Amino acid sequence: MNLLQIAEQNSIEIKKWPDFKAGDTITVNYKIIEGTKEREQLFQGVVLQRKGSSATETFTIRKMSGSVGVERIFPINSPKIISIEVNKHGKVRRARIFYLRDQVGKSARIKEKRMNTSK
Repeated sequence: MNLLQIAEQNSIEIKKWPDFKAGDTITVNYKIIEGTKEREQLFQGVVLQRKGSSATETFTIRKMSGSVGVERIFPINSPKIISIEVNKHGKVRRARIFYLRDQVGKSARIKEKRMNTSK
């Protein structure tokens, strides 16, 4: 390990979030600062990708706001993220699902992964 990696790991607190990957629908609760006021806002959408590793990892979420697609990139270790909740696990065959941008209607749906609950 070189000196830069050691300094990076010591200065940034690596948070533990639930496991999620591309295709999953998640809700991110994060802080927004507007002037002197601070509030919380939810962003719910489909994870398009996870990129990077450890302290510098980011993830991209896409949601539809009316008929306009909105994407937002979050650093996984951002101090502004309050919580991440996984709503459902999607069944996709790729790690980056940018093809979702071009699809509308039924073709833009992602099937839900079935979990084996029998014991």
